Amino acid sequence: MSSPETIEIRPDELAEKLKRGDRVFLLDVRQEWEHQLARLPDQALIPLYELPGRLDEIEPDEGALVVAYCHHGVRSLSAAALLRQAGFHDAVSLAGGIDLWSRAIDPSVPRY
Repeated sequence: MSSPETIEIRPDELAEKLKRGDRVFLLDVRQEWEHQLARLPDQALIPLYELPGRLDEIEPDEGALVVAYCHHGVRSLSAAALLRQAGFHDAVSLAGGIDLWSRAIDPSVPRY
C-alpha cells in the first residue's frame, strides 16, 4: 500500500502480509452462496447490505489490518469506505477481489 490514504491492497501485498504472520482481519462481504463456492480463511462473513447493522461483529486484533473482499473488488470498496467512516481506520479492500486472488496468488481457490 502506497500511503495511509490507500483504500485497496493488492493480492500480492496481502499474500505477503499473511505469509509474514501480520495481523489481518479478513471480512467477506459477499453472499453466503458465494462464500460457500470460494473463500479465504476469513474471520467474518457479513454481506455488504447487512454491514451497517452488524459492525459490532467486526472485532480485529489490536493493530490488525481489516481487509474486506468480494468477487471482483467493487462491493469491498464500498465496505472499506463504510468501515473507515465507522472508525476502522485501517480498513482496505482487496483489489480485484477473490477472483484476482485465485488468478494471481492461489489457483486452488475456485473461480466463479
